[in-house]
Amino acid sequence: MGSKIVLASRLVSSFFTVKLLLFAGPIKPSSMNPLIKRRIALGSLFFFIGLCFASWAARIPDIQSKFDLSEGQLGTLLLFLPIGSMMGLPIAGWSVHHYGSRKVILFGSFAYAMSLPLIGMSPSTWILIPVLILFGLLGNIMNIALNTQALDLEDQMGKSILASFHGLWSMAGFAGAGLGAGMIYLGFTPFLHYLIVMGISLVIVLLSHRFIVQEKSSGDAGGLVLKRPDDLLLRIGLIAFLGMMAEGCMFDWSGVYFKKVVMTDPSLVAVGYVAFMGAMASGRFVSDRFIYRFGKVAILRASGILLFSGLSISVIFPTFFTATLGFLMVGFGVASVIPVAYSIAGRSKLYSPGVALALVSTISFFGFLLGPPLIGFIADLFNLKTSFALIAVNGLGIALLATIRTQVFFQSEPK
Repeated sequence: MGSKIVLASRLVSSFFTVKLLLFAGPIKPSSMNPLIKRRIALGSLFFFIGLCFASWAARIPDIQSKFDLSEGQLGTLLLFLPIGSMMGLPIAGWSVHHYGSRKVILFGSFAYAMSLPLIGMSPSTWILIPVLILFGLLGNIMNIALNTQALDLEDQMGKSILASFHGLWSMAGFAGAGLGAGMIYLGFTPFLHYLIVMGISLVIVLLSHRFIVQEKSSGDAGGLVLKRPDDLLLRIGLIAFLGMMAEGCMFDWSGVYFKKVVMTDPSLVAVGYVAFMGAMASGRFVSDRFIYRFGKVAILRASGILLFSGLSISVIFPTFFTATLGFLMVGFGVASVIPVAYSIAGRSKLYSPGVALALVSTISFFGFLLGPPLIGFIADLFNLKTSFALIAVNGLGIALLATIRTQVFFQSEPK
């Protein structure tokens, strides 16, 4: 009975928390600028997908224990989520182009929220595998649809706002991790935990959906994303590839680096990861102002230099304070890469925003998948410092790609 009371109270408090998130402040919703209401609603949806993903990740150890999986078996199981994500990319480009991002968001939001408890209630790994594929597929469809909607809103508002949406996704990661820790402390099963997150998510979706509008159509090319990108999208895709490779490495290897290279106290091993994630999240909230002042291409150059400098400091001076400083710089460095890449790609003159984003996401996603195992392979051949030094070169690559033949970023007509 006590657990049911806790569950009910948390759901009620979550409802009012989300309502305040959407309609906080002295201004009544009816008197708010429609673009502001749309921005708040869209930001809430970015937060919702980040919360769902972080909630899944927070209970991975419990999933491993439930099915008595070895590390190798767990690694194999986790591969099915990115497989689903890859499958979702061409579907996302096609569906957003043909049906518009609004319809895809409305359908995808409910489907994504309701797919989360399916993970917790899966009775065997054979059932869990297709559920993870579905979860990854729906997540990437939502990613493309939400970014397409955000780009349209950015155009209507006449200023850069995309990075702040990605910042909300990052903040949801902290919220999801904290909520997961609380659920574990209270002894909630993954299924009950995911059910509560689904309830919170559905409240967000129901409060937000009426403010999501049909974006203006743009570009002529549609269909499944099985075509060669033009020069602009290829350049942006490569920049995003390098950024996502570095981001994936930091996600998976920050703690290991602090443990084996920095050799810090076991209680401080997570400091590097927290420094990186905190800098990346906060950097996304402030980067829109810098983009407005200095321009997108200049921000990409600065991001590359920060990424290179941060990892170089961490490799050359692997002490606790210098490595933490370096990881902070890396977090600020990668913060703007994907938002800026998406913003540029979404304005392609050759492809519609949904298809352009799917093309760039396809290229960059390989970087996210390739980076972590590449770190391990190079570390086995040499050492972990060498691995991080090579990833630092990604920063130089980003800066170089944002410097040479910059006219490709400003083309007004397709070639």
